[in-house]
Amino acid sequence: MTLHTFQGATVYLPGEIAQVNVTVFDGHIVEIDGPAQGDIIDAKGKTLAPALIDVHGDAFERQLMPRPGVFFPLEAAVIDTDRQLASNGIATAYHAVTLGWEPGLRDVARGRHMMQALLDLAPRLTVENRVQLRWETFALEALDVIEWALGAPFLPSIAFNDHTSMTMRGFDVAIQERAFEFSPAFSVADLNDPRMTARIAAKAHRSGLTNAEYVALLARVWERRSDVPAAIDRVADLGRKAGAPMLSHDDTRSETRSYFRALGARAAEFPMVMEAALAARDSGDLIIFGAPNAARGGSHIGSLSAGDMVESGLCDVLASDYFYPAMLAAVARLDADKRADRSAIWSLVSAGPARAMNLSDRGEIALGKRADLVLIDWPEGHAPSVLGTWVGGRCAYRGQSAG
Repeated sequence: MTLHTFQGATVYLPGEIAQVNVTVFDGHIVEIDGPAQGDIIDAKGKTLAPALIDVHGDAFERQLMPRPGVFFPLEAAVIDTDRQLASNGIATAYHAVTLGWEPGLRDVARGRHMMQALLDLAPRLTVENRVQLRWETFALEALDVIEWALGAPFLPSIAFNDHTSMTMRGFDVAIQERAFEFSPAFSVADLNDPRMTARIAAKAHRSGLTNAEYVALLARVWERRSDVPAAIDRVADLGRKAGAPMLSHDDTRSETRSYFRALGARAAEFPMVMEAALAARDSGDLIIFGAPNAARGGSHIGSLSAGDMVESGLCDVLASDYFYPAMLAAVARLDADKRADRSAIWSLVSAGPARAMNLSDRGEIALGKRADLVLIDWPEGHAPSVLGTWVGGRCAYRGQSAG
């Protein structure tokens, strides 16, 4: 049991920023603004903040498949991903493991192997690696794996994804304008239309299929449409019984949010239009946006701007999405653009995610909380960088700059 004190840092406390000492013992924060005790960590001129919590990150796929169709050894990929998380200040990560009907990178079997690797490698990993069951709702073959995962030592979250209907929407309908997927108003594209080939080309490439093979598979999967609502009900029931946090993904209608809220999904992940975001806020649901959106100053597919949503009070959580460094970069961009005060901005990557995932033991620098901490070098006018990450008081990463 190690007793140590961070001394001299500017500390992000709940609702305020102050220069205080923070003392850690047995993995928890035991004193704030007291005398230095035990081993002293000199943090003068640096920032000490709650470590980041990532509720949705799929950048691990780059380690699994660094080039299209080129798969890397799973253990090496997981270990490298873990080290990336630590060096980016992320102490708790929910890997968005896709359970889909496509072959290749995002099929059910590969997702199952990824989750088993996380379990097997846990003693060798430096941060807390968890799982988001990024379930494609047309992937009925995933139900047994979902049930297995909900009984695993890590409690996963469940994200209801429907990229199948998104792909099948009418050609004259923008992604952001599509109707609720089970509404009679949902416009369906003709699979024989030549425009479908262009729409699915990237997905086919990722899956290792020809365009024609992918369209044929999509046609077979689309025939399951009438069975999907019952499958969603079953997964939601399993999630409720397990106490798993549940999220809907890419909502475009208040009707969509209401449907998933009624099933127990109380978080809207990446709502695409204001109607969906307001529907979430009006019902007290949590709202999650992508940190790359905030860091870049807007959505790369023309959806809502995360920065605008933060400023409007319509964002509770920022997730790394497809790039781990985006979380810290988003904090810096939002701060530079004066979207909110710095304490509120930091909560989007710490306290907000903890609340979304029901992790009451972390996300703040407060007495009794788990000592998940990040030490930051943040010179005025420059990008912040991580000097150290602690998980439950244990040092997961330390870096020392050349200067």
